[in-house]
Amino acid sequence: MTHNQLMAMLEETGLPFAYDHFAEGESPDPPFICFLYPASDNFSADGRVYFKINRVNVELYTDLKNPQLENTVEAVLEGHGIFFEKTETWIDSEKLYEILYQFGMECADNGEEEE
Repeated sequence: MTHNQLMAMLEETGLPFAYDHFAEGESPDPPFICFLYPASDNFSADGRVYFKINRVNVELYTDLKNPQLENTVEAVLEGHGIFFEKTETWIDSEKLYEILYQFGMECADNGEEEE
């Protein structure tokens, strides 16, 4: 899956989204999604990387617990064959819930991710 394919997939949720964060003063009212690649999880042997894998965080922010919306996001991920881990936390300073979906995305040698 490429970066552009990931963005197209996130569009299927019907929610506003941005990479890492929205510009100052442009953050929409919740719910919304931020996504980023916080790390890699490469497969290597003998000091060589054989498969480059980006870790992906898809962060769903809501002001109220919304299981139906979570199910919508999960259905989009599952519809694309994505196995994910899910965690939830309350961010008191923002008065928002963060539902975090984490998964791996394989990268091609040119830096673009592939399916």
